[in-house]
Amino acid sequence: MFKKVLIANRGEIALRILRACQELKISTVAVHSTADADTMHVRLADESVCIGPAPSRQSYLNIPAILSAAEVTGADAIHPGVGFLSENATFATMIEEHGMTFIGPFPEHISSMGDKITAKKTMIDLGIPVVPGSDGSVDTEEQAIEMATKIGFPVLIKATSGGGGKGMKVAKTADEVVNAFQLARSEAKANFGDDQVYMERYLQKPRHIEVQILADSYGNVVHLGERDCSLQRRHQKVWEEAPSPGLTTAQRTHLGEIVTKAVGKMGYRGAGTLEFLFENGEFFFMEMNTRIQVEHPITEMVTGIDLVKEQIRVAAGFPLSFTQKDITFNGWAIECRVNAEDAQSFIPSPGKVNSYHAPGGFGIRVDSHLYQGYTVPPHYDSMVAKLIAHGKTREECLSRLERALGEYVIDGIKTTLPLHLKLVGSSDIKDGQYDIHWLEKNLETTLK
Repeated sequence: MFKKVLIANRGEIALRILRACQELKISTVAVHSTADADTMHVRLADESVCIGPAPSRQSYLNIPAILSAAEVTGADAIHPGVGFLSENATFATMIEEHGMTFIGPFPEHISSMGDKITAKKTMIDLGIPVVPGSDGSVDTEEQAIEMATKIGFPVLIKATSGGGGKGMKVAKTADEVVNAFQLARSEAKANFGDDQVYMERYLQKPRHIEVQILADSYGNVVHLGERDCSLQRRHQKVWEEAPSPGLTTAQRTHLGEIVTKAVGKMGYRGAGTLEFLFENGEFFFMEMNTRIQVEHPITEMVTGIDLVKEQIRVAAGFPLSFTQKDITFNGWAIECRVNAEDAQSFIPSPGKVNSYHAPGGFGIRVDSHLYQGYTVPPHYDSMVAKLIAHGKTREECLSRLERALGEYVIDGIKTTLPLHLKLVGSSDIKDGQYDIHWLEKNLETTLK
């Protein structure tokens, strides 16, 4: 097992990783920007190193600074968390070249799955269904018009690199194709430094379903069920649940089997998530995230498996500590992402947390780095907490979630807690009747 792990991230995920390391008796190194000197994981880590000023490109994306911190402190492994450098194949390769272990997949899998076109081709070869679309990148306006006509409207133009809804535009008619194509390329270039885009059919009312997998270096692969991430705003997940209220037992069994088989053929190692669109009984592969996911806690709640600890064990060379037959699914779990944003305008709301009270009680979990007196900086992603509820049934889970949302106090900054209170009371949400477009279509009436 590793002796010392450097955590190359911040916020709640850095604290989550630190706690897993503590339980495994591994020493920890927290790296941080000048803006994060007082964050909770920095306070709790065995050692901490400032790696630069507040801007991410000068700190959390500064590979030389992170590697230097690891070497100076004698870390033998680096956990990248989520976002930042977590899916950067160059970073993973450089860690290995410096004699340390990257706690994640092999660099070649990060690279191949990071390019959406390559990922799509790989999944086709592995027998995974994909959304009908272009075989490769679409490079000119003429190609865009021709491909859109071939696929059929509406079409979705997407960046081959990156994610999170950046570089993604819908064209509903031929007249909209050129403008959508230009906007998608421009946005992709600005956000990812790569203006390549591809096209695929735009599904009308799909659900966003993802499957969590774990694999070791010995060919063992398991899936830990699905998560439904359909409640989104501008392609950003707001609410996730496991299992999905929209799938039958036969459908989730089938999906788990084809995903496990495909990942086994890849020779993949570590934690990963395959994301699908699900419509009219059909699954269509979208992308694979080669890291731990923000929403991993709901899978942990329904399986009882600590995904981060297992991720660390696998990277250290241990086999998976369980087989597929050992995994049992217990009840229902829902996660609400709590952002430091105005619940009406969604304008970020950084600032000092004057008072803080996290909810508790049976079946409630809060993953957050907040504490009274902490100042939320304006430089990073606005998510400040994840509220997770678990129950024997979906009804019990929703009831506990509603109670916990009513208890949660974060004063001094605005948060999206009021939005979640509205969502948990919505009849459509209670009935599980929603798709990836539901929130944006119903946002105004939901917030009234």
